[in-house]
Amino acid sequence: MIHEIDDALRRLIREEALPSATVDIVLEAPTKEWAARRNAPTINLYLYDIREDLRRRSRGLINEYDERGQVIRRVAPPRYVKLSYLVTAWTQRPEDEHRLLSSLLLCLLRFDALPPAVLTGSVAAINMPVPMTVALPPPEDRAFADVWTALGGELKPSLDVVVSTPVDSGREVPVGPPAREGLVAEVADRTGDGDDRIRHRPARSGG
Repeated sequence: MIHEIDDALRRLIREEALPSATVDIVLEAPTKEWAARRNAPTINLYLYDIREDLRRRSRGLINEYDERGQVIRRVAPPRYVKLSYLVTAWTQRPEDEHRLLSSLLLCLLRFDALPPAVLTGSVAAINMPVPMTVALPPPEDRAFADVWTALGGELKPSLDVVVSTPVDSGREVPVGPPAREGLVAEVADRTGDGDDRIRHRPARSGG
């Protein structure tokens, strides 16, 4: 699932933001050692945080039906996972980096979700929206300066891109067989005179 979002972002940037630019798009950690080895204009999509998007968690179960309209199984709804990317541009001049970041920002702001055309694999199979945000303020429990400190590098202009992708939870609840016509239920009928009689009543078929 994560690699499918990686591919979707790279494809979106390549086709929509920088269609004619000769730029490498990589997923490596932008450490000092990596920066020293870089020898071409590069967009770095560094995945630095993975956590569940609790605001999008749904309760209950989803029914799945056969061709006769009968419930054949019940599954838990997909869970959403937030993938946070630190997006940076690397060239020989800060001016060129700013141009690249500007192109990325203007492109990504056009989309509230990843376009279905760039989705593949399990993410596409779920057939649900994949929300995306760009350049929002970080949550209180996380700061971009802390990310750069952990990487051992110097603070650099960057975009924070967060993708909330649906994930199949794999949870399934067994379903019993449907009720059939002709079943007989035994019902105790108390008459009040001490005589508990058993009367047979046909049961109605279940819906």
